[in-house]
Amino acid sequence: MIIRHFLKWIDGASVAQRCAAASALARAYLQSKLPLEERCAAEGALTLLLDDPSPKVRAAIAEAFSISHRAPLQIITALANEQVEISGFILARSPLLTDTDLIDRVAVGEEAVQRLVAMRPQVSLALSAAIAEVAAPAACADLLRNSGAQIAAVSFRRMAERLGHDAQVRAALLEHEDLPAECRHMLAVKVGETLARMEIVQAMMGRARAERVAQDACMKVSLDIADSTGPQEHAALVEHLRLRGDLTTAFIIRIMAHGKVDFFGTIMVALTGQPERRVRAILAEGRDSALSALFRSAGLADKTHPPLLAALHAWRRIANGKLIAGPQDVSQMMLAAAGEGGKTDRVAANDDLAALLRGIHLEMVRESARSHALAIAAA
Repeated sequence: MIIRHFLKWIDGASVAQRCAAASALARAYLQSKLPLEERCAAEGALTLLLDDPSPKVRAAIAEAFSISHRAPLQIITALANEQVEISGFILARSPLLTDTDLIDRVAVGEEAVQRLVAMRPQVSLALSAAIAEVAAPAACADLLRNSGAQIAAVSFRRMAERLGHDAQVRAALLEHEDLPAECRHMLAVKVGETLARMEIVQAMMGRARAERVAQDACMKVSLDIADSTGPQEHAALVEHLRLRGDLTTAFIIRIMAHGKVDFFGTIMVALTGQPERRVRAILAEGRDSALSALFRSAGLADKTHPPLLAALHAWRRIANGKLIAGPQDVSQMMLAAAGEGGKTDRVAANDDLAALLRGIHLEMVRESARSHALAIAAA
C-alpha cells in the first residue's frame, strides 16, 4: 500500500523530493524488516527509479546501496554502468561487484573509473594485475599507494616496464616496500636512459659521454641494489640482469671487489648451472684449481681468475677475522694480482682488465676519502 502511494506521488515530485524519497526508500529496504510483499514492491519501485530522468536520483540510490551486501544485485550492476558521477559510489565501495565486473570496468572505463577501482578498500591480485596492464598512470599510482591492495611481483614488473618513464608512477613504485629488486634496477636504468637522451645534457656533455656517464651510474645503482637486496631476491635480480645483458665480466669483477660474495655466488649458480650447495662450498673452502674451474665454467676468461682469486681469498680471511681490510684494500690486491706484483709486461697483456681494476680502485679511494672528510665534518 505504501509503495503504491509512493509510485503515484513520485511523478509529480520535484527532483529534490525524488532524491530524498529514493534515498529513504533504499535505506528502508536495507534496514527495515519489511514483509516479503512490501520488500518485493520496494525493490520494484527502486528498479523503476533507475529510469528517472535526473541523474541525482540514481546517485542517491547508489550512495545508499554502495556499502551493503543486501542491495539488489540487478540494481547494483545497473548503477555500476552509469556515468562516473553515479557509478563512482558503487565502483569504489560495493562488495557485490566481483573481480570480473571490476576488471571489465577497468578495461573499458575512463581514467576516473580506473582510479576509483584502484582505491577500493580491498583489491585482489587479479584486479591489481588488470590495473597494472591497462590502467592510466594515475590509477596505477593510486593502486601502489593503496594499503589494501594485493600486488604480485609480475604486476610490479609490468608497471615498471609500461610506466617507468612516468614520474608519478616511478615515485609510487620506489616508495612501495614490496617492490622487487629487479624492478628497482629497471627504474634506475629508465632514469639513466631518460637523462642521457635529454637535449640539455647532450649539449653540455656530448652524446657519447652522457651515455657513458649514465651507464656508469646504472652500474653503481646495480651494486647498491645488490647490496640492499635480501638473499631471497638474489636469483630473480641475477636473472633480470642476465636477460638485460648487464651480467658482464666488468660487473662481476666489481661485485667481488665490493665484497658481495653471496651475490657473486648466485651469479655463479646462474652462469654455470651447477647446484647452489656445490657452488657455495667451492667459494667457501675450494682450492684455486676448483675455483678456476668454476670461473671457467661460468664463461670468465682465464686472465680474470687471478684478481678474482685474490679478492675471494681476502674476503675469506676478513670473514674469519684474520684480516682487517675493506674494498679499497681488496681492490688494490686485485690490481696487484692482475699484474703479478707489478710486472709491466703482464699489465700490458691484460690492459683492459688492468684499466678496469685501476678504475675500480681509484673510485674506492675517492669514496673512502669522501667518507673520511664527511666524518671529520660531522664530528
